[in-house]
Amino acid sequence: MSIITEMKQLSSETMAPVYFLYGTERYLIEQFLQKASEALFAGEEGEMNDIRLRLQDTPLGEVVEEAETVPFFSKRKLVVIQDFYLATSQKVATKLEHDIPALEAYLDSPAQETVLVVVAPYEKLDERKKITKKLKKQTSAIDVNPFDEKETFAWMEAIAKQEGVAIEQDAKQLLYKRTGPNLMLLHRELEKCMLYSKDGDPVTASIVDELVAETVEQSVFTVIDYTAKGRAGDAVRLYHQLLRQKEEPLAILALLTRQFRQFFQVKTRLAKGYTQKEMASQLKLHPYVVKLAMQQVKALTTKQLRQALIVCEETDYAIKTGQADKELAVELLLLRLAST
Repeated sequence: MSIITEMKQLSSETMAPVYFLYGTERYLIEQFLQKASEALFAGEEGEMNDIRLRLQDTPLGEVVEEAETVPFFSKRKLVVIQDFYLATSQKVATKLEHDIPALEAYLDSPAQETVLVVVAPYEKLDERKKITKKLKKQTSAIDVNPFDEKETFAWMEAIAKQEGVAIEQDAKQLLYKRTGPNLMLLHRELEKCMLYSKDGDPVTASIVDELVAETVEQSVFTVIDYTAKGRAGDAVRLYHQLLRQKEEPLAILALLTRQFRQFFQVKTRLAKGYTQKEMASQLKLHPYVVKLAMQQVKALTTKQLRQALIVCEETDYAIKTGQADKELAVELLLLRLAST
């Protein structure tokens, strides 16, 4: 079951005795844990019955004992074990001895008063391990890896629907473009747009355009787009806008360099026939970031990207050795990039 569907259905009566969350999207993990706690407890019940533990600090046998202990003046109990690296091939230096058979036995007969959540915030699991197989087979296992674009739009739709607000497709697309795949930022900006929309009116693209500013990363992406199209004036104007927002020239330069490096990596892999998914995995980038890069590098040659990296490094060296004023140096860099 998807994390979106699962969170819609969370209630004290319907919650599974054990959940296994695996994947790297920590915001979704925190959202699930928050909603689970809200569904289980009223008032101050959660203070003594919402137990959060880390595997690196807590022997697994103690986790099982905690899960089997009756709740304290409450009908239910939530036990969360974070960073469950035992489901991966990772080697973690620890003096603790973990009683894996104790957890395996618990999965066969979990306590009815307790909701146990096992969290493995890792990109890959070791599917060969017995404990991994049992967790995926005998629990409510939920994939919490980063959303693709379609899943992100469905997630936005679910949040809006929960608040009784509609959101238009163009608004979702613009909001995603402005914030990128950062779900925490996306959620915050969506809430702001929903508050702004009038009773019964949907969130429109015009509302998003008025309320949601581009992130610095997105602005830098736009700057590169301008330079690629030879629009030096637009690139410099957007750069000055970032300066007025108190962004540091060196920070902007670092983002430019990182972006060109990502473009170069994507360009070379495209030439070798790699897919978007393969590149995202290899480069440790969100699929949406790779998608944008794939679109952008169509207008750029490998030679241009290599030269852009060289001039970025030269500009960085000139600033840090006192040979050039930082604001002027980055502006001249943009003019140089737009003329190539």
